[in-house]
Amino acid sequence: MMTFAGMGEITGWVIFWCSLIAVGTFLLWEGVAWFTHKYIMHGALWVWHQSHHTVHDHALEKNDWFAVVFSIPSIGLFIISTTVYPSPYLFAVAVGILCYGLFYLVFHDIIVHQRIKWRPKKRSHYLNRMIHAHYIHHAKHSKEGCEAFGFLYAPKKYDKGNLELKKSRQATQ
Repeated sequence: MMTFAGMGEITGWVIFWCSLIAVGTFLLWEGVAWFTHKYIMHGALWVWHQSHHTVHDHALEKNDWFAVVFSIPSIGLFIISTTVYPSPYLFAVAVGILCYGLFYLVFHDIIVHQRIKWRPKKRSHYLNRMIHAHYIHHAKHSKEGCEAFGFLYAPKKYDKGNLELKKSRQATQ
């Protein structure tokens, strides 16, 4: 059997359960992000999030502090699960949160908002739906009246047959 960072034996079952935990955490984190986006970012912490709904040409915005805040649970769990309380299961939760953060970075910051100029040449129907939902969200520049608060999930009602992509970062704000 294999051991990992003082966590004891890592068996096939441990890997199986840790994989399920990581995937489950990833999916749960979309719910956490949706709730936080709707009720906190468009609520008490609009002071930070408003920068994301304002057209500007800055490389960074106050809204980027949310990425720092959202990374704290993952970093904390990585540290705890490898030093304080060695646990492959806590480590799996940290991996799930990290993976969500990486997907968020690629889909939200790069593909949708063009913070780095790159988009896949071929996009799935779902990716176009997600981009369109986020464009709908940014159609309002206020904290009230917005919809589509998910980051990686977009309901079918946001299907748009022929999506015209916005080319500049400013156009997506």
